[in-house]
Amino acid sequence: MDNNKKEFKPYIPADKVVPEFTVTALLIGILLAIVFGAANAYLGLLVGMTVSASIPAAVISMGIIRVILRKDSILENNMVQTIGSAGESVAAGAIFTLPALFLWAEEGKIAFPSILSIAMIALFGGILGVCFMVPLRQALIVEEHGTLPFPEGTACAEVLLAGEEGGSKAGTVFAGLGIAAVYKFFADGMQLFPSEIGHAFKNYSGAQIGMQVLPALGGVGYICGPKISSYMFAGGTLSWFVLMPMIALFGGDATIFPASVTVNELLVDGPSALWANYIKYIGAGAVATGGIISLIKSLPLIVRTFKQAIGSMKKNAGSSNQLRTEQDLPFPLLIGVILVIAVLIWILPIFPVNLVGALIIVVFGFFFATVSSRMVGLIGSSNNPVSGMTIATLLFATVILKVTGTTGLTGMVGAISIGGIICIVAAIAGDASQDLKTGFIVGATPSKQQVGEIIGVVASSAAIGFVLYLLNEAWGYGTEKIPAAQATMMKMLVEGIMNEELPWAMILIGVFIAIVVEILKMPVMPFAVGMYLPFSLSAGIMAGGVVRIFVEKKKGTEAEKKARTDRGLLFTSGMIAGEGIIGILLAVFAVVKIDSKIILPFHLPQVGSLVLYIALLVLLYVVCMKADKEK
Repeated sequence: MDNNKKEFKPYIPADKVVPEFTVTALLIGILLAIVFGAANAYLGLLVGMTVSASIPAAVISMGIIRVILRKDSILENNMVQTIGSAGESVAAGAIFTLPALFLWAEEGKIAFPSILSIAMIALFGGILGVCFMVPLRQALIVEEHGTLPFPEGTACAEVLLAGEEGGSKAGTVFAGLGIAAVYKFFADGMQLFPSEIGHAFKNYSGAQIGMQVLPALGGVGYICGPKISSYMFAGGTLSWFVLMPMIALFGGDATIFPASVTVNELLVDGPSALWANYIKYIGAGAVATGGIISLIKSLPLIVRTFKQAIGSMKKNAGSSNQLRTEQDLPFPLLIGVILVIAVLIWILPIFPVNLVGALIIVVFGFFFATVSSRMVGLIGSSNNPVSGMTIATLLFATVILKVTGTTGLTGMVGAISIGGIICIVAAIAGDASQDLKTGFIVGATPSKQQVGEIIGVVASSAAIGFVLYLLNEAWGYGTEKIPAAQATMMKMLVEGIMNEELPWAMILIGVFIAIVVEILKMPVMPFAVGMYLPFSLSAGIMAGGVVRIFVEKKKGTEAEKKARTDRGLLFTSGMIAGEGIIGILLAVFAVVKIDSKIILPFHLPQVGSLVLYIALLVLLYVVCMKADKEK
């Protein structure tokens, strides 16, 4: 392996200098960081997961720089995707935790968080994530080259190296974006057809079949693939066709905590009321357990990565090698930045965190940055258990804050603030790992990429507060429009520990369901998220997974199959971005009270929605098959 590492030559040699950190790359990267950050915030609050923005950012960059500006620099394109993908990671970390503060504010317990406080949490978490990742680069990316695959980072490098195809690939992303934007606007803006269809069973009380027929869900299902989609679908099926009917059947006239009325009275508002009052807690127990299980299974990797990181830092300390492709940000600078941020978290009134809380952030931050970087190297960013790491942090932080005297609302807000920073640290560390892997392959300058990652963090941190406020003002967190699954669960856990008022029976049901799933050797996290979310979301995602099955089953050479799948990935990435952008636009319309003025006077029935969604999925299949003709 060591020989392979020494023999590796990047695409752009270390002794060659080409345009990289340019004004063009910075401007395009910052714009994409904000756009993909906003789109992923909307998507994550809707379905509980985000998607990697590196490849679509790289493709859009190639379309602009190569085709429109007639410039040719692979390192400029790499810089754009480095900056642009940071927005998605900041959004992921923020939406998994910070909506809890809005939920408490809606309940009248605290004031709404300021835009500045949200921006500072995102900024500090993002910069810490980059600083913690830098010392790991040598150990994980250079020394483990050929061992750790870094799926998204390697795939993004392949896209960049196939730069001559940039125009057509960018066209595929923009086509998906445009079609999804029009579809979403007609569905949820003009309300030409319902974006959710469903049917409750009269003779099977508590059960309800349904599907949200939206482009982003089909896109998520295609990107995740049929296996992950089916696990989510299985979790939703258990909740909506087993647990809820059992509650309806055996609950009847009983009043079960945390609801304040009987089960039969809840059913007057439809089966969704059972989901809101009971399934959320069962799902929260399953999600929390899934996160803890994933961490326990990762312990050997964590220990190994720590040893490698310390070893590489010692080795680099005595090295005077200044090759362009080996230059990282100076270690003393990183230590200084980390210490300054720790002190600011402690002394700034924006953060209701004491010295112990600040130390928890630094210690857990480096710990989970290491875990995250190693995990994405093995299984990719999409499967990185960021929410599981955040749950573990929240549980520990809440208990420590309570024991040290920071209790009540101050302690709860402090715990969420700590959890928010750690969540963003883990997300950004994983993203930076993939980006630096891409840079390692194409021959980028690591220190410039690290600065680019920080610029992306700054840009998206400045915007994320406005996006969170906008979505809350338009629809409110914890509703069927934006369930905010992880943040709602984090809120429940923190409240339950601080106030000792959790419905433990339901949470423990979820815990033991997760344990059974683990014993059956199924991935717990997607199954648990499927249990937690409305069934209609899982069904919409499963539909996209079914399209992926048909695409992969089609006969052809390995190269043809890969071309089809990759074309679908680009198209669905565009679909997700397109719906996210229109979702943000519709939120603006709702806030300024003009949403009702664009509604059409006539509407298609539910069957019309189903036909249009099937047509969209067929179009996705046709786009994938078009790759054969292009070859």
